[in-house]
Amino acid sequence: MENKHDKKIKNIMAKVFKVKLEDIHNNSSPNSIKEWDSLKHFNLIVALEEEFKIKLDEHEVESMVSFSIISSTIHAYLE
Repeated sequence: MENKHDKKIKNIMAKVFKVKLEDIHNNSSPNSIKEWDSLKHFNLIVALEEEFKIKLDEHEVESMVSFSIISSTIHAYLE
């Protein structure tokens, strides 16, 4: 079952990438979402930082290349 943070992450990803919410799943990545380019990745990071009131470091930003990695990174901040 999906938790409330994952729902927020998926909503943000769908909005930033301008794709349908159902197109976002655990394996979503730049390989599966053609709209996921470097500029949209930056926009995604900014949106996530604002929504969850966190500050991601450069290494985390570079490694956040799938929904599952993004989710686990965000959850680590919120624990």
